[in-house]
Amino acid sequence: MTHEIAEHLEAVAPLLAVFHGVCAVLNFGASWHAWRRGQRPGRAIAWLVAAVVFLVLAGCSLAGRPPQMPGIAKTAIDAVLGPGTLFLGACALLAILYPARRWLAAPPVAMGALDAALLLFGLSLADPVFASIVARPDHVPIVAMVFLLGFCTWAAVYQAVENDRRMAADDWPVEKTYSDKVLVWPDLVTIELIALLLTSALLIAWSLLLAAPLEEPANPAVTPNPSKAPWYFLGLQELLVYADAWYVGFVVPCLIILGLMAIPYLDVNPKGSGYYTIGQRRKEYVVFLFGFLILWILPILVGTFMRGPDWGFYGLYEPRDSQEVAVQTNVTLSEVFWGRWLNRPLPQVDRQARAWLRTAQVVWRELPGVVFVVVYFAALPPLLGRTWLKSARCAMGRCRYWVTALLLLLMLTLPLKMILRWAFSLNYLVSIPELQLNF
Repeated sequence: MTHEIAEHLEAVAPLLAVFHGVCAVLNFGASWHAWRRGQRPGRAIAWLVAAVVFLVLAGCSLAGRPPQMPGIAKTAIDAVLGPGTLFLGACALLAILYPARRWLAAPPVAMGALDAALLLFGLSLADPVFASIVARPDHVPIVAMVFLLGFCTWAAVYQAVENDRRMAADDWPVEKTYSDKVLVWPDLVTIELIALLLTSALLIAWSLLLAAPLEEPANPAVTPNPSKAPWYFLGLQELLVYADAWYVGFVVPCLIILGLMAIPYLDVNPKGSGYYTIGQRRKEYVVFLFGFLILWILPILVGTFMRGPDWGFYGLYEPRDSQEVAVQTNVTLSEVFWGRWLNRPLPQVDRQARAWLRTAQVVWRELPGVVFVVVYFAALPPLLGRTWLKSARCAMGRCRYWVTALLLLLMLTLPLKMILRWAFSLNYLVSIPELQLNF
């Protein structure tokens, strides 16, 4: 054990003792609840065993010997958490979550997943590199957001699964059975006042325990490496790796806003209004989870925890080396088409020629990408409307169907460009530097 690791373990041992102790109390409470409710004895025993495990870990940490993640496990996790494998793995997990939602939404399964996440997090905090990343004062809220997001997602899926079960039995959804009504004053205002006081107390305690991550005054001559945007913009900054700035910085945010505004006018499904359901809104459910969790939350987490110097990709346990230079060999589709496939030089543009001739030369050079974009946006919607999305086209009508199809295809351009970048080092389908236009 190196001197640096020994110092780190000595510093985090009290914190880990408290962390594992809280996890033990949580599992003791779950065990007591399962026993009092008269549920299966195995559940109470399982939570009791988990509580004892966390209690042992808390004792080891209190004695100054906090347990650590095995080195082979950290190496394997860093190897698996590459940019491509992380994204594809998240998509595969989402594909598994949908058909297995009834089993995964069960409280015992959710509690087991929470215990596994807490155990992995506690063991990882003993690693100095991991702790230096997640324990930064400005990263602590994002770590809390991950757990809160997981809980909120589970709660929504659990309610939707319960409603689907009730409606399959010709019963009303749970929301339809709510009959209690309260007045805004004093009932609702009192609850909001209490919530305001508790939140203020939490923020005051937070500010006392965690120092604000203030750095030296801004110096235009010194640029931080890496230079990161606020966490809520880190998703867009991460997407800049795969798409041009005009598309990620302007088109994508506008499409998100306009798309959300257009949902009430595009939605023709009368079911699922006012209550949670998945069975009655399967396509909407999958599209929402993919767009929100995979294309928005995941890039934020990658930009926060896995991007280091020079915006290089690092594992959670991999030291950040500011002297290491990432080698990138990105090419455009026109370079691949003319150079690798046809073994011909890339067509050049005569800057002295007339405007119409220069335009023709640019189109000829970027012909593969132009054809791909035209087929993608002009041919796919009618093709899908006659095959997989025929029922949606008939229900929505021509105008609403085309708007919906184009919005979905624009959303899918992000994962498509990510896959092309990882698999073929292809950064642009159409590259027109003469007009500062890349796609």
